[in-house]
Amino acid sequence: MERRVQISEETKKAMLKLQQNEITEHAIYMNLAKRVKKETDRELLERIGREEKMHSKIWESYTNKKLKPQKPKVYFYYLLSILLGYTFVIKIMEKGEVVSQQKYQLLREEVPEAKKVYEDEQRHEYALIELLDEDRLQYVGSMVLGLNDALVELTGTLAGLSFALQNNKLVALSGLITGISATLSMASSEYLSARSEGSANAKKSAFYTGVMYIIAVILLVLPYIIFPSHKYIPALVAMLITVVIIIFAFTYYVSVAKDLPFKKRFLEMATISLSVAALSFIVGVLVKEFLGIDL
Repeated sequence: MERRVQISEETKKAMLKLQQNEITEHAIYMNLAKRVKKETDRELLERIGREEKMHSKIWESYTNKKLKPQKPKVYFYYLLSILLGYTFVIKIMEKGEVVSQQKYQLLREEVPEAKKVYEDEQRHEYALIELLDEDRLQYVGSMVLGLNDALVELTGTLAGLSFALQNNKLVALSGLITGISATLSMASSEYLSARSEGSANAKKSAFYTGVMYIIAVILLVLPYIIFPSHKYIPALVAMLITVVIIIFAFTYYVSVAKDLPFKKRFLEMATISLSVAALSFIVGVLVKEFLGIDL
């Protein structure tokens, strides 16, 4: 229904942006709902998607323009949901909507419905999002356990071996053997621990712990495989940079998906891993010196 209301060009531009966001997010929510197996989560996503379309229709009644979803954005978020889960994608979208608050403030004076739409976004949709119960997020504890242990243990091992062996191929070989053995050990320990606590999902806990551990092993050993054998210092530096990147990426993921503080967790994990690496490097130097080993 076309509105016979006089609105400024600035307000119309703001409404067009909001309309585009709403219709695009409607498509994203409905697209995500198609691949969600859990019925309650699927229904929630469809419900939020319908509300986004309703909001888009409100803006359309003022702009008198029919907009289509931005397909690249829809496909991007769909692929991101496959990699990182739909909860992460929705929380990222939710954070993006905070920027829209300023636009709503401008619209309130000229558009009566702006207040209702804003309240829907702030209260109703956010409340529905909090009800989402994605399977993988139930195992964040296992993922953190696997990643933390891998980063601390393997960072220290590789740093110590770097100076002790001074040969990237030997360091990579030792790191892979240690890492694979530790992966199996950590996964089995997590399984037994979960079973002893009466968990019905002990296998999944062990799986997530093991997967995170082996991913960390591969990424940390990779610089020693890529660099020439004698370039152990550049390989060590690249490995430490990789550690920081992994910690940053995973901490950001958990902080967004679980609504946890980012900075404190990131600094804590990075400090522990890099401190262990520094101490292990010193141990490697001392062991090589005192034992008189020259490779």
